[in-house]
Amino acid sequence: MQLSRRTVLQLASGAATLAASSGLARAQAYPARPVRIVVGFPPGGAQDVHARLIGEWLSARLGQPFAVENRPGAGTNIATEAVVRAPADGHTLLLVVAANTVNATLYDKLAFDFVRDIAPVAGVSRVPLVVVVNPSVTARTMAELIAEAKANPGGLKLGSTGNGGTPHLAGELFKMLAGVDMPHTPFRGADGAQAGMVEGRAQVMFSLLPEAIDNVRAGKLRALAVTTARRVETLPDLPVVADFVQGYEASTWNGVGAPTGTPVEIVKALNDAINAGLADSKIKARLAEQGSVPLPGSPADFGKFIAGETEKWGKVVKFANLKAS
Repeated sequence: MQLSRRTVLQLASGAATLAASSGLARAQAYPARPVRIVVGFPPGGAQDVHARLIGEWLSARLGQPFAVENRPGAGTNIATEAVVRAPADGHTLLLVVAANTVNATLYDKLAFDFVRDIAPVAGVSRVPLVVVVNPSVTARTMAELIAEAKANPGGLKLGSTGNGGTPHLAGELFKMLAGVDMPHTPFRGADGAQAGMVEGRAQVMFSLLPEAIDNVRAGKLRALAVTTARRVETLPDLPVVADFVQGYEASTWNGVGAPTGTPVEIVKALNDAINAGLADSKIKARLAEQGSVPLPGSPADFGKFIAGETEKWGKVVKFANLKAS
């Protein structure tokens, strides 16, 4: 039986309407049960705090518990793999962090491809780093620090919270773009790095702002600049590193991802809810307490951001010849 052109068009229109209605119904039914947000860090850290903050908001907004599940280890790879292997139905989410974009190059073999296997949902927050020096360093500006490092190659040690972490990579990016030699001195975590800097076992560090601010205010460390593209409210008098090193920008950040294949209407529902939270004055205030700023945008915006971070940190990992330890 040959159908008329009008009948074909009516059938196509009906199919499109049915598909749209099905997608809308699926979005309205979401979430159908509690949702878990998998975090690749132990409880209590900055990433965990941000995940719980957005989880509380989503629970109130969407009517089901959004519970944090901590799966630390292997530089966030254990948590990421758990989400990659989960059903793509929006009930298992990943706290996406800067480490995910670094690991793509840092690790030779992974059981997943982060960009391929995790769908971007929404950015949550961005945390600036601050360049701090031990008071024994004579430099009081970034220009003087660069001059001192070039005049004394290897004489200034670059402290960090550990190999491959954001403070380490931010320092390596600086070395690459500024053309300076500062041997890397890793410490055990944030507390160990701050103690090492105060004691002078390392002289320069690109520290997460919340971790260094107390020592800066106490005069135990001297702050020279922030690493973001713009100045930050917490230390408004500090310039940005890019004023002295063209093209420099570094920060740590958090966002939400889901297994690839998660229905687009569910991704949109989550994105809409998260962006509403980031516009809320109480959420903004709580992020500011952590030294963070909101990172709003569409799933496509967040995907573009992740792609740029993956490319940037891949170049730094190769420049510094880094390998996962």
